[in-house]
Amino acid sequence: MGSEGIGEYRSVSDDSLRSAAFVPRPETKTVVLSVQKVFSGCFTPAPMTDPLDPIMLPPPEDAQQEGQWLKSALLTWLNAEYLPEPANRAIAERASQVFVRQRMEGENDVGSLVMAILTELQAYDFSDSFYGEFTVANAVGDLLFDSLGIDRCCGRSTTLEPNRVGRLPDGEDTEGDIN
Repeated sequence: MGSEGIGEYRSVSDDSLRSAAFVPRPETKTVVLSVQKVFSGCFTPAPMTDPLDPIMLPPPEDAQQEGQWLKSALLTWLNAEYLPEPANRAIAERASQVFVRQRMEGENDVGSLVMAILTELQAYDFSDSFYGEFTVANAVGDLLFDSLGIDRCCGRSTTLEPNRVGRLPDGEDTEGDIN
């Protein structure tokens, strides 16, 4: 970099470790961008030193109502993501049941809720669906993040527009599908 730059990348290596770090000029703060170990051409991320704080939902005021919201939102997502199919209703119902039970037991951690849904859906028969347990559990996590206003990834802040939750792509209401 020229003298007008704020720093440069430097690479350090020995027999077992290669690391790359951005080394700023003396008048700037130090920022380490990444450190990776190299073994036989495979990169593995360096261990994290600080765990991430869990993302928590507020304690439920009405877990059954939250379950109805999740069932409607998940059914809308399932029907919009690929094709509406009869299995979507049963999938949304099962995920909602697990969610409500977990919330009634006091679980507020979004990661734990997603893992509980994933674990329970592993016994579910997805043979009549385009989906699997990982897709459904991840969709639930995304919907919960959206409900909290958390930007999840890649500039896409919502799974569905808020006015589409509970509505199918053709404008029909899912209310009859979930009751």
